[in-house]
Amino acid sequence: MTATADAEAAANGLTPLADYLGSVLRRLRALPPLDLDLTQAYGNVLAEDVVAPHSFPAFDQSAVDGYAARWEDISGGSRGPGYVPAPSGTPGGRSIRLNVVGDLGAASWRPVRLTPGSCFSVAAGAPLPIAADVVVPVEWTDQGMAAVEIFRAPKRGYGVRRAGEELPAGTLLARAGTYVSPALVAVFAATGIGHVVVRPSPRVVIVATGDELVDVGRGSQPGQVVDANSHALTAAAAEAGALAYRVGICDDDPEGLRGLLEDQTLRADLIITTGGTGTGPGDMVRRILSRREGGRAGPVVFTDVALYPGTALGFGTVGAEEVPVVCLPGEPGAALIGFEVLARPAIQLLAGAEPVFRPSVRAHLLETLSSPVGLREFRPAHVAERRGGGYTVQPLSGGPFTLSGLAEANGLLVLGERVTTAAAGSTVDVLLLDRRR
Repeated sequence: MTATADAEAAANGLTPLADYLGSVLRRLRALPPLDLDLTQAYGNVLAEDVVAPHSFPAFDQSAVDGYAARWEDISGGSRGPGYVPAPSGTPGGRSIRLNVVGDLGAASWRPVRLTPGSCFSVAAGAPLPIAADVVVPVEWTDQGMAAVEIFRAPKRGYGVRRAGEELPAGTLLARAGTYVSPALVAVFAATGIGHVVVRPSPRVVIVATGDELVDVGRGSQPGQVVDANSHALTAAAAEAGALAYRVGICDDDPEGLRGLLEDQTLRADLIITTGGTGTGPGDMVRRILSRREGGRAGPVVFTDVALYPGTALGFGTVGAEEVPVVCLPGEPGAALIGFEVLARPAIQLLAGAEPVFRPSVRAHLLETLSSPVGLREFRPAHVAERRGGGYTVQPLSGGPFTLSGLAEANGLLVLGERVTTAAAGSTVDVLLLDRRR
């Protein structure tokens, strides 16, 4: 029986993916907030709205290197005290000469005032003299020191940045749930913020299970499978913003698995296991973690979800602290898709991020596809922007079980439970992956 036929046969009685995700995410809560110094806040998620305590700029300042002046002294209609005939060849047929009464740099702090016919030489970022309402760029002048000749008069307000022009005090800088980016750090610092209240990055522990697993650095032999999953899922958790820890390989030993998970609860906000979620004789994770003890259900509930690939997923808690556990399939493609569908939203929720799901777009499908009945399929694909707007999506060869397709994908094409055939030219949903290329 083919993989597609297997999937179609298993579709009866499966839990809809949306229902399953809702039931899991409702059991999770964002991690408690903490106050961090601004230098440590990058990459965390704000737990509170942030409002500017001070304006930016904090004072009237020059936006360019030049000469701060009164516009009425240099305007075209004025023949004030600085007016002189233009040198031969000067554009406009006239120039303005003003006395330069001082220099102002970014570190200047004493207030000064302009008088008619005078100006100050100013550097970008320098505080403006009182009464100045224009800054003439140096390249529009003869760059004089005691007096300056101005060949071109800018409009009133040119080269001037007024206090609070960009961010007045009281401006909402960012809402709770926003990731702290480098640019946001700069905005916070510029408005006088030295610390922010954030959610900590979730600590995520990844465990691969199975007697057949061997570590990387060798090829697979009969009876052996190289552990690709724990490495891939550790990278995926880090990409999602977690502090990710790879424990490595755990054999299918009941006491060993229980003891390992118990130990990891001391340093984990979320534990992810991979392998052993099915119902076969070797699927020990499901048998061990779902086992009823003392009349009570096991700590982890395994559910057959209408998801392709990888219908079998587990979720529950372990240890006295009730640390959440997500159990993903052992097939590498199914494990990575399961991470995107279940584990990544869980990490985002623990981190306090909003929204918890990847952004999605509607795209024009370039190739006709078939999909297993009754299952929501996630297929690796390449998304491109079309000239004139919109997107196209090209499915990658081999379907979701091909690791090379996942490695090349910048999106996941989503085909709903009722879709058995998606025709070329139709419009489909695509999740956008955060790939830095």
